[in-house]
Amino acid sequence: MPPASLEELEERLSRPTPAVVEMMWSLPGDIIVLGAAGKMGPSFTRMAKRASDEAGTKRRVIAVSRFSTPGSAEEFQQHGIETIAVDLLAANAVAYLPHAPNVIYMAGMKFGSTGQEPMTWAMNAWLPGLVCERYHRSRIAAFSTGNVYGLVPVERGGSHEEDALNPAGEYAMSCLGRERIFQHFSNVRGTPVSLIRLNYACDLRYGVMVDIAQKVWNGQPVDVRMGYFNTIWQGDANALSLLSLAKAQSPAWIVNLTGTAILSVREVAKRFGEIFGKPVQIEGKEAPDALLSNPYRSFVELGIPFIRDEELMEWVAGWVSRGGESLGKPTHFESRDGKF
Repeated sequence: MPPASLEELEERLSRPTPAVVEMMWSLPGDIIVLGAAGKMGPSFTRMAKRASDEAGTKRRVIAVSRFSTPGSAEEFQQHGIETIAVDLLAANAVAYLPHAPNVIYMAGMKFGSTGQEPMTWAMNAWLPGLVCERYHRSRIAAFSTGNVYGLVPVERGGSHEEDALNPAGEYAMSCLGRERIFQHFSNVRGTPVSLIRLNYACDLRYGVMVDIAQKVWNGQPVDVRMGYFNTIWQGDANALSLLSLAKAQSPAWIVNLTGTAILSVREVAKRFGEIFGKPVQIEGKEAPDALLSNPYRSFVELGIPFIRDEELMEWVAGWVSRGGESLGKPTHFESRDGKF
């Protein structure tokens, strides 16, 4: 059954899989999550804590963020997660963070990057160097993005990890800079690293499917020029990303993380129209290329997502039609020039 309330949604997003619990049982040491208060961080960090508790391990799970939203730190603390409120770009902030054998790097800047390019590069490329210096003896799982690939022909089936990278726009270029910094320190310091190229997580309050569903529900046109996309249920993305900690190595291990299929924006919009009983307005024409990732390696090495696309679509439709909470942060998946 789909989540029927915000509390149930949060519980479902943070519910660890048996594989994550097993990994936590065998993985020694505390876990620190840098940039934990973003869209994905709260449920991700809570899953790490829940899995550790279920595994019977005694470890600190520490969430680091500015926690600029009132009450956001308390949401972590009520689940037994320690919090450190700090601006990671502040002088010596990273140097004074506590040691942890396991580091999750979620800090970064995407939306609002256009017009703030210097800050974007500082967050996405300079900060990783500070983190690598501080935690060169730790195991690091760092979030990246499929935007580093650039657009590829749809019939190709998505970009593979070994493909040449062709980032469009300063956001994507700065994310490639982030990857290169982690790779450099992994090479020269031997730091075990996994790089997670995530391509659109969906948690019912946020995601490409949510963007499309809201437009159909509100009678707004759906732009299909970026005609195809990948997506993955955020609960699955949380679990598979945590499992990547065990895959960290030197040189850095790279993995695409997304759902099982290439989805058509037009067909998804039509499906929402059928579920809602509403007409669908289509705007534009599909380009022959799109931002797509091939997830085969993650399926083999980490596991296949539990929630499939049709099920996720029905969950999103139910959530939107009931007036469920929205984060109010469109993905801007329609952008073909890399400007966010």
